[in-house]
Amino acid sequence: MSQTRRVRGSRLATAGVAAGAATLLAATLAPTAHAADRPTRAGAMANAASALVEHAASLGLTAAEDTSVRDVIVDADGSQHVRYDRTYHRLPVLGGDFVVHLAPNGTYRSADRATRSSISLPSVTPKVAAPKAADLAVNALRAAHLGEALKSVTAKPQLTVDALHGAPKLAWRTNAVAKDSLGNPVARTVLTDARTGAQIDAWDSVETAAGDGQSLYSGTVPLETTLSGSTYQLKDATRGGTYTGDAANKTDLCIFGICISRAPATLFTDADNHWGTGTSSDRSTAAVDAQYGTDVTWDYYKNVHGRNGIAGDGKGSYNRVHYGNSYNNAFWDDSCFCMTYGDGDGTQLGPLVALDVAGHEMSHGVTSKTAALTYSGESGGLNEATSDIMGTLVEWYANNSSDLGDYLIGEKIVRPGFGKAALRFMDQPSKDGNSANCWSSSVGNLDVHYSSGVANHFAYLLAEGSGAKTVNGVSYNSPTCNGSSVSGIGRDKLGAIWYRALTVYMTSSTNYAGARTATLNAARDLYGVGSAEYAAVGAAWSAVSVG
Repeated sequence: MSQTRRVRGSRLATAGVAAGAATLLAATLAPTAHAADRPTRAGAMANAASALVEHAASLGLTAAEDTSVRDVIVDADGSQHVRYDRTYHRLPVLGGDFVVHLAPNGTYRSADRATRSSISLPSVTPKVAAPKAADLAVNALRAAHLGEALKSVTAKPQLTVDALHGAPKLAWRTNAVAKDSLGNPVARTVLTDARTGAQIDAWDSVETAAGDGQSLYSGTVPLETTLSGSTYQLKDATRGGTYTGDAANKTDLCIFGICISRAPATLFTDADNHWGTGTSSDRSTAAVDAQYGTDVTWDYYKNVHGRNGIAGDGKGSYNRVHYGNSYNNAFWDDSCFCMTYGDGDGTQLGPLVALDVAGHEMSHGVTSKTAALTYSGESGGLNEATSDIMGTLVEWYANNSSDLGDYLIGEKIVRPGFGKAALRFMDQPSKDGNSANCWSSSVGNLDVHYSSGVANHFAYLLAEGSGAKTVNGVSYNSPTCNGSSVSGIGRDKLGAIWYRALTVYMTSSTNYAGARTATLNAARDLYGVGSAEYAAVGAAWSAVSVG
């Protein structure tokens, strides 16, 4: 793991880390340098640190600000992309992130910034006290769950600088958490003006979706396990030590953002290394699905994109299944670096351990370690769409005959009481009754699971094109918003373009216009500005009214 040193003023952050950044799409980026000639991760950060000193003014950096490295990408040709977070007078800056792009020889090329506003505040002393900010956040949480008897409600304000919503201002970022009547977690992050007490923004903090083992959804699947004595553990040393445990239908207890206790993740064990029965009556069956989903997602990111684990550091995450009571949710939690799955209520949803759900939720972890798209407004829709897109590509990558690849989200977990064939539909998002097919100025006001429809629609069009077609036995009919006909370039190229846009060009504040630019930049890098792929990206965005 890298150790980042923060230095004030113009002596900007540098770091020393172990070498070995994974190759990103080596076959598609040219010219290709020999591995021995390519910069190491540490070398890229050293080059970027020098560039920050030389270009501090154009990047809006002042003596009041510090920076720290969040992520590093080194292309096959040696080009380097170093992503930074920043603080102002030691306060985190929401929207202060930026990416520095360097040539193979380490010279500065350009930068992408979440905000171009310079930061200069008259004071970093709030006029609204922390307890008041906490009360306002709790009220916002209750308002988002009207009619529910919330209990164990807590809130922890953190003073920050908000550079995402217009002119930079001092703000309280407060995480308000509680439990619903079933004991399941609810949470909301509230951004409050620290001078006036006005709410700036708010968003849900729990990012939702909705040997061998016999799974619920994917048939009999291979599993890498660990033999301890005479007992097998559902733990995979070949994928960073990922493992799956039983939450015993308990939930986390968190106060002021600090978890006093967590639902357990008691490691599943087995005597003969044949796991599950394919039925929910066996508690290890859901564990088979969860572990398999983790395995396939790990393999997809590593084998397709050269990413070694969710954080890119080779370390595995873990899963908790049977969380809460009749919990209709699954979520990724950065604080435990873990995936958590509910069993569903059996009426609308079954156990939420399907393959595309696993890929969706774990992709939230990838987003948090790269672009960190803010979970509200248009950037929140892009955050959710990223998980839908990558989760879908994970499902296609698996090539599992029991869960064929499709452009439906969560089709395996829905039950008759849900009333629809899936949670979301990428070819025509509005089929879920709420999602947007086309961009408009009001899209950012929608719940992020619905504003994501614009990017989901773009992704389908880019991969498959417009009009009616049948793929893997599923019928689709994708319209365009401008009446155009769009030809697809395939799923593999969609994945390559979106992943590069996410990890190299997008920032926390990227909106739909910014996503168009980021994906065009990615297509330019991968295929050339005059390529059919570059033109297809532009045409697909225009077809959903972006650009």
